[in-house]
Amino acid sequence: MGVILQYLPNLLLVFCRISSFFVVAPVFSAKNVPMQFKIGLAFFISLLAFSTIDQNAMVFDSVYIVAMMKEIVIGLLLGFVAYLFFTVVQISGSFIDMQMGFSMANIIDPMSGTQSPILGNLKFMLAVLLFITFNGDHYFIHAIVDSYRWVPLSNEAFAHIYNGQVSEFLLISFAKVFALAFQMAAPMIAALFLIDVGLGILARTAPQFNIFVIGMPLKVLVGFILLTLLFPSFLNLFSELFTMMFGAMQKLLELLGS
Repeated sequence: MGVILQYLPNLLLVFCRISSFFVVAPVFSAKNVPMQFKIGLAFFISLLAFSTIDQNAMVFDSVYIVAMMKEIVIGLLLGFVAYLFFTVVQISGSFIDMQMGFSMANIIDPMSGTQSPILGNLKFMLAVLLFITFNGDHYFIHAIVDSYRWVPLSNEAFAHIYNGQVSEFLLISFAKVFALAFQMAAPMIAALFLIDVGLGILARTAPQFNIFVIGMPLKVLVGFILLTLLFPSFLNLFSELFTMMFGAMQKLLELLGS
C-alpha cells in the first residue's frame, strides 16, 4: 500500500496527459465513441506508459497542481495539432461546396456533433477510414506514450510556451492547414470556375437561355464527375497528410522538451 501511495501522484500525471490527448485527438474524440471506453483506454495506456518511463516520486502539494496543469496542456496541444490537420479535408470540402452550390445544405457531422459541409463530411469520413486502415490509431497511442522520451514528467513546458516558440509553431500550422486545404480543393475549384466563366459568356451571347436553370445542375454534374476521377488520388494525398501530421506532432514535442 505504501508503494502504491508513493507512485500514485506520478500515475495521475501520466493519466492527465493521456486522457486530455484522447479528449481532443481525432477518431478517439468522436461523439459516437463511448465515454467509458475513452476513460478505460486512457487508464490502461497510462499503466503501460507508467511502467516504461523513469520518474521521481512526487507528493501532493501546490507544485503538484502546476505539474498536473502542465500535463493537461501538453496532451491538449498534441491532440489539437493532430485534429488541426484532420480539418484540412473539411475546409477543402467547404471550398468545393461553395463552388458547387452545396454550401446552403450543411449536415450534422456525427464525429464532432456540429454542422459541416456535405463534401467536407464525405472527405472527413474517408480520411478516418483511411487513417484506421493505415493503423493511424496505433501510431497515435505510440506517439502519446513515446512523448515521455521528449517531454518527461519533470518538464519545463510552461517556460517553453512562455518563450513564444509554441505559439509561433501553432500559427505556422494554421497557415499550413489553410494552404493544404486550398491545394486539395484547387483542381475542382479551377474547373468549376471555368464553368462559371463559360456560363457568363453564354449569358452574354445568348440571353434567351436561363443560366440559373442550366448552371446549377451542370456544376453539380461536373463536380461529381471530377470528384469521381480524383478519388483514386486520395490514397496518396491522405497518406502524405498523415505523415505531415505526425511530423508536426514530433516538432511540437521537440519545442516543448527542448
